[in-house]
Amino acid sequence: MGICHSYTPDGRCVSLLKLLLTNYCIYDCLYCVNRVSSDTPRARFTPEEVAQLTIDFYRRNYIEGLFLSSGIIRNPDYTMEQVVAVARKLRTEHQFRGYIHLKTIPEASQELIAQAGQYADRISINIELPTKVALEELAPEKSLERTESAMSAISDRITASRAERRASRKAPAFAPAGQSTQMIVGATDTSDAAILERATSLYANQKLRRVYYSAFSPIPDASSKLPLKAPPLVREHRLYQADWLLRFYGFKTDELTTGSAENLDLSVDPKLAWALRNRHIFPVDLNKAPRELLLRVPGLGTKSVERIVKVRRWHKLRMEDLPRLHVSAKKVLPFVLVADYNSAHLALDRPDFHQQFSPPDRQLDLFASDPSVLTGQF
Repeated sequence: MGICHSYTPDGRCVSLLKLLLTNYCIYDCLYCVNRVSSDTPRARFTPEEVAQLTIDFYRRNYIEGLFLSSGIIRNPDYTMEQVVAVARKLRTEHQFRGYIHLKTIPEASQELIAQAGQYADRISINIELPTKVALEELAPEKSLERTESAMSAISDRITASRAERRASRKAPAFAPAGQSTQMIVGATDTSDAAILERATSLYANQKLRRVYYSAFSPIPDASSKLPLKAPPLVREHRLYQADWLLRFYGFKTDELTTGSAENLDLSVDPKLAWALRNRHIFPVDLNKAPRELLLRVPGLGTKSVERIVKVRRWHKLRMEDLPRLHVSAKKVLPFVLVADYNSAHLALDRPDFHQQFSPPDRQLDLFASDPSVLTGQF
């Protein structure tokens, strides 16, 4: 249990009360510390306790919403009933108008999932692992087909609800903030290419709002099938960056990874790694290049590109214009041309060009812990 900080697409920070209804669970997923075979201490909230705790925190302005998940107790339907009961109490008894994100259970009945969508802003079903083989090995009680079938049913309900609300604003909403999912990274040897391909498929077929990536964390008394060490946290961060490029920058998975390098480069971000592999495309003329090409320039974000395209219609861009457009000259200058600057003299094809973008060597600290990646689910 705790208060997590999540970020909306517009950059706003939102505080959510994040908790498990219970850590009792009838499943034996090898990667989970709360699996049935684990001897971890167990606890359980009642729906009334969660609702009261949420409303108390909300009234004190500690939080803006609730993110509720649960282990599976008795059976999926019973657990889903308990989760829905929390949201129902908040909405109907406490008139709670904050944000609610409910983790749903793919094995639960569609009627219960439909009820969850009536009370929650967002609902999600965790796909857990990116491949069927990995799921069968580490979580044999779960089914990729069943999970995707449940996600499809939710997607259809969301689409139908939006159509009904376009026709009449009085029509009831169903999960207006859409659905999301989460994949565990590093519990198996699945490559980043396979993970991103799965994410791309989920975005296209299930119309997900977000895919979240969670770095595997070693657990006590773990199975020999699991790695002894957690993956580098920077890998999780690179996957989020790559995910953003796939969704908003027009990249494809086979551009960010290659047959000979199926994992993302951890030393530089995915867009820069792509640019360094495709130096023949650069430098790009900021005054002439199409929007699609500008989006591939390291250091240019979607908002920066929109500003450039708008301003260059009536003004030839020069070096002095970059700060006004909120563009980092240090990042973009090796890859661009403007009216008074040509980066060709930097010799992008020289062997040591990559080194200027690599992070400097750092003395290891015996007492420092790796910083967490800020990727709270919203």
